[in-house]
Amino acid sequence: MRDNSQVREIGMKVLLATNNGKKLKELKEILGKDFEVLCLKDVGISIDVVEDAGSFAGNAMKKAVEAGAIARMLTLADDSGLCVDALGGRPGVFSARYAGPEKDDRKNNLKLLEDLKCQDVRSAKFVSVVCIADTTGVLGLFRGELAGTITYSMAGDNGFGYDPVFVPVGHKKTFACMSASEKNNISHRKRALSLAKAFLKRYSL
Repeated sequence: MRDNSQVREIGMKVLLATNNGKKLKELKEILGKDFEVLCLKDVGISIDVVEDAGSFAGNAMKKAVEAGAIARMLTLADDSGLCVDALGGRPGVFSARYAGPEKDDRKNNLKLLEDLKCQDVRSAKFVSVVCIADTTGVLGLFRGELAGTITYSMAGDNGFGYDPVFVPVGHKKTFACMSASEKNNISHRKRALSLAKAFLKRYSL
């Protein structure tokens, strides 16, 4: 049976297991002031977890469990990506490396637009899976999705990843044309983190 005493003792202090500065900033903004949020650098950890799982959940678990075991504290990790219907769900878990191992956002976007140039069906969804773990292992998995369409060209300078080519359902501009607060109020990551936040608050009591 899982011992929750460590979670209660830690309270609202949470380690975010990511080396992506833009993602870290977004996660902190969504989590808000209710949590004392630490990054890997804050706790003196330098790891680059190999994201070789076949699912968003698998990668999120690997990152949270490995970082949590080293830091010996409550840890949150996100794995997310873009799933395009006309491409059979690709790039999916390979979203960051779609155009190559260098993880170049611009190249990824250009490759996606090239792969869709003859496609009229532009529907897609962003997926985020958040894992919370501690030294005992995985405590919870939380999934958020946001449907939208892929544009025919890049637009906007904000955000990161595929934000310049993704227009959420019910909106007329790409994520990259939105302010951080606009995006964070509706994003897939916000949906997953809202569930994770509710979980964290229950376990901090």
